Amino acid sequence: MKVFGPVFSWVLLSGVLLQAVAPWGAARPGKARHCDAPKTQRDFNSFLWRVNRMPPHPPAYLFGTIHVPYTRVWDFIPNSSKQAFHSSKNVFFELDLTDPLTISKLTSCQLLPHGENLQTLLPPDLYCRLKRHLDYVKHMMPYWMTADQRGRGLYADYLFNAIAGNWERKRPVWVMLMVNSLTEWDVRSRGTPVLDLFLAQEAERMGKTTGAVERVEEQCHPLNGLNFSQVLFALNQTLLQHESVRAGSLQGSYTTEDLITHYNCGDLSSIIFNHDTSQLPHFINRSLPVHDRLTAQQIDSYFRHELIYKRNERMAQRVSTLLQRNPSQYTTV
Repeated sequence: MKVFGPVFSWVLLSGVLLQAVAPWGAARPGKARHCDAPKTQRDFNSFLWRVNRMPPHPPAYLFGTIHVPYTRVWDFIPNSSKQAFHSSKNVFFELDLTDPLTISKLTSCQLLPHGENLQTLLPPDLYCRLKRHLDYVKHMMPYWMTADQRGRGLYADYLFNAIAGNWERKRPVWVMLMVNSLTEWDVRSRGTPVLDLFLAQEAERMGKTTGAVERVEEQCHPLNGLNFSQVLFALNQTLLQHESVRAGSLQGSYTTEDLITHYNCGDLSSIIFNHDTSQLPHFINRSLPVHDRLTAQQIDSYFRHELIYKRNERMAQRVSTLLQRNPSQYTTV
C-alpha cells in the first residue's frame, strides 16, 4: 500500500499501568484534589508519547487511557493527542472491542465448563452471601441510576441483566470482578462508552485501519489460572469488603473518581497509579490472619507477574514488531 502525504499511525495502549481501578486497599493519604479545566493547551494532561523514527518515516504515538466513560476525561485531553489520533491512518488497541468475535471469546472465557454452576461449586454459605449481595444490588439499581440514563431508555432490570445475567454460570474469579464493578458509581456511568471503546468506534467511523496488540486468551487465561482455594479466598474477601461498605463500616480507599481526577490532572506519578495496577480488589490487609495474608500476597504476586510484567513485555515486543513491519509501506504503527 502506498501512502501519500503526512499520514501518521497511532498505537493506543491502555496498558495496566494506566487503567488502575482498585477501590480497596491501604489507608488513603488524602482526598484527591479537583482539577479545574485547563486554561491553555500546556496545562493539559500528558499521556501521549511520541516515538521518533529515522526519516522519511513519520513518528508513531503511544497514548495511555483508562477504562472510564470518555465524557469524564475528554475535555482534559489536549489537542495534540486528539490531532495525533485524527491524523493517524492505523490505530491499534489492546483488544478490538468493535469485533463481535472478541466479545464472544471474552464471554466464553468467563463461563464454567458445560454442566457446572456456582451453586454446586461454591460452599453453601459463600453462595448464599453472593446471592444476597446481588439481590441487594438489583434492588438498589433503580435508585442508583440517573435521570439521563432513564431518559435514554436504559432501565434497571435491563442493566442488571446486562452486567450480572447468567452469573451462576460464570467462573468464580469473573463473578468476583463482576461484584467489584456493581457499585453505585459504576452503575451510574453505564451507557456511555469508555475511552478505549469511544476511540475504537471513532476510528471505525473514520475508516481507519484498526488492530489489536493482545489476544483475548492472553487476558483471560491468567485470571483463570488461580487455583480454587485462591479463588474462594478472593471472592470471600471481595464480598466481605462490599458487605462492610453496605453496613457503613468501610469506605473504599481508592475510587474511580480519584482515578479520573489524577488522570485529568496529568498526575502520572501519583500514588493511585503506583499502588494498584489492575482492576482487582486489594486483598493484602494487616488485619488478616497470617495464613490469609500469605494467600493474599500470593494472589497479588501472581497477578502482578501475569497481568503487569509479562503483559507489558509481550505488548512492548508486539509494538516493536508493528513499528518495524513494512516500513516502506506504512508510515508508522
